[in-house]
Amino acid sequence: MLMRNPKSKNLGGTAELTGFVPVLTIHGGEAVFLFAPAKEREDLTMKQALEQIRQTADQLIAAAENERAVDELRVRFLGKKGEVTGILKQMGKLSAEERPVIGALANQVREDIDAHIRTRMKELADEAMAKRLENEVIDVTLPGTQPVQGGIHPFHLVLSELKDIFLGMGFDVVGGPEVELDHYNFEMLNMPKSHPARDTQDTFYITENILLRTQTSPLQIRTMEKHKAPIRIIAPGRVYRSDEVDATHSPIFHQIEGLVVDKGITFSDLKGTLELFIQKLYGPETRVRFRPHHFPYTEPSAEMDMSCFKCGGKGCPLCKGEGWIEILGCGMVHPKVLENCGIDPEEYSGYAFGMGLERIAMMRYGIDDMRLLYENDLRFLKQFN
Repeated sequence: MLMRNPKSKNLGGTAELTGFVPVLTIHGGEAVFLFAPAKEREDLTMKQALEQIRQTADQLIAAAENERAVDELRVRFLGKKGEVTGILKQMGKLSAEERPVIGALANQVREDIDAHIRTRMKELADEAMAKRLENEVIDVTLPGTQPVQGGIHPFHLVLSELKDIFLGMGFDVVGGPEVELDHYNFEMLNMPKSHPARDTQDTFYITENILLRTQTSPLQIRTMEKHKAPIRIIAPGRVYRSDEVDATHSPIFHQIEGLVVDKGITFSDLKGTLELFIQKLYGPETRVRFRPHHFPYTEPSAEMDMSCFKCGGKGCPLCKGEGWIEILGCGMVHPKVLENCGIDPEEYSGYAFGMGLERIAMMRYGIDDMRLLYENDLRFLKQFN
C-alpha cells in the first residue's frame, strides 16, 4: 500500500504521517518519495532496490561496447562485493515470512542479469567474427602459394638405378642386420684373428664377438647358409669403419655387394656382368679393365677400373690424368668360403663384387666431397630435384 499525498500535518517543514514512512523510488526519471506503512518499509525498499539494480544492469550491459566492459559489469552486479550480493546481505533484517519472497526475487534478478551478460557476450563475439570475416575475405583470383616440393636424395637416386640394373639381370635384393657377429663378418669370410681388418682401429666392436658390420659380405654368407646354390643376389646397406671424416672417408657409409653361385661360373661371367653394369650406368662407350689384387674371400681377386666418363680415357683432373677410375673390387668366391657355407666347391663356383655407393654417386653427379651427401644442405640437394 503506497500513498502519494496522504493527509498529514506539517511539523517543522517535514511531512509526518501517522503509521507511514517515506520510501525513495525512481519515477519518470526523477526521485520521488512514496509513503508506505512502516511495517512494509524493509520489504518494499529491498524489492525496489533489486528492481533498480536489474534496470540499471540491463541498460549498461546493452550499451557495453566490448567483452571487457561486459565482464566489468558482471563483477559490479554479481561479484562477491557486487550490488545483488549487497542486497542479499541485508536479508537478516527481514521477517521469516518476507525472506523467501525477497530471496526468490534476488535469485531471479541474478539469473536475469547473468543471462543478459551471456547474451551480450555472444552478440559481441558474433560481431567480432563478422568483422573479421569481412576483413579477411580470400580473393580466389589471386595466384596461390606454390608448396615446397621435396626430391629424392642423390644417394637414393643412384641406389635405385643400380637396383634396376641388377634386377634386370635376374638378381634378387637381400638385407640383414647391421649389428653383426664376428663369425659372419670375418671368420666365415676366410679372415683369421690375425687379419689387419680385424684390428679395433678399423672396426667398431661392441663386445669381443659382436661388432658393427664393416661390409655387407655377411649377407652373402647368411644367404649361402640358408638357400644354398644356385644364388644370384645383391646386398646394399649401411656399413661402419673407424675412419676419420674427410672429403673421401666417413665412419658410416654404404656398400652394394653382389654374389652369384652356380655350376660352371667362371671369371668371364664376372667380367661380362660388370661390364654390362658399367655400360648401363655410364654409357655403352665405357670400357673396363681388371687389375690383380688380393682379398681373403675371393681367389683370384681383382680391382676393376672404368674409362673416365668425363674425358673418355684421354686424361683429365677427374681421373688424375690416367684415363681410368677405380670403381670396385671383385673376384671368384674362395673355395674355403663355399665350404664354410656347406657348398661343395668341386661342384659349384661363384663370383662376388662390392662397391661403395657414395663413390658411385660422387662419380655419377660430379660431387667432389662425400660430406655433401650427409650435411642436408638444401642448396646442394635442390640440384637433384
